[in-house]
Amino acid sequence: MITLDEFRQLIAEKAEKYPSSLPLPLQALWYDQVEGWEKAHQILGDGTDSDSAWVHAYLHRKEGDSSNARYWYRQAGRSESQAEFDQEWEQIARHLLEKV
Repeated sequence: MITLDEFRQLIAEKAEKYPSSLPLPLQALWYDQVEGWEKAHQILGDGTDSDSAWVHAYLHRKEGDSSNARYWYRQAGRSESQAEFDQEWEQIARHLLEKV
């Protein structure tokens, strides 16, 4: 299991390669912090599970595409977030890391 602090450390070190042993939604959160929105969105691909949908929602909200974000929040079975982006990122990361 990897902790949130360890995950943040990987991001801070900008490890040469994302932690490929982690699920795609976590990889996307890593890319969001290290390489930016576009790469994070790309790594998610067509993931339609609820975790991928939640990350999709966060990314589209961050992008400013609120209608697309709302769609993905519905797919994830979650209410649309009103939190600061950093807060939502942490909330998602904690949730996903608990499942690893």
